[in-house]
Amino acid sequence: MKVNVWDTYVRKNDGTLMHFDILAPIEIVKEETIFQYGDDYLTTKEVQIKSLSTSECRLCHMETAPEEVVTSIQEKGYHIIELQNCD
Repeated sequence: MKVNVWDTYVRKNDGTLMHFDILAPIEIVKEETIFQYGDDYLTTKEVQIKSLSTSECRLCHMETAPEEVVTSIQEKGYHIIELQNCD
């Protein structure tokens, strides 16, 4: 499965910068859908922002997803890779 990788940076409530990637099938072309995936993820982390926009989340590149990512996408439509300060 080919996925787009959306590079995302968000300022957390404590001021630290949180960095994660949102992976979604290349067929999803609406930025608003990707932003909603990010907002859903941030809710699970109890990070409060208005909502994601192109200021925080940008299309980075396309790649072939490994099996674990494909499984996650099949379950919820997207996959998150936590990179920095996501705890």
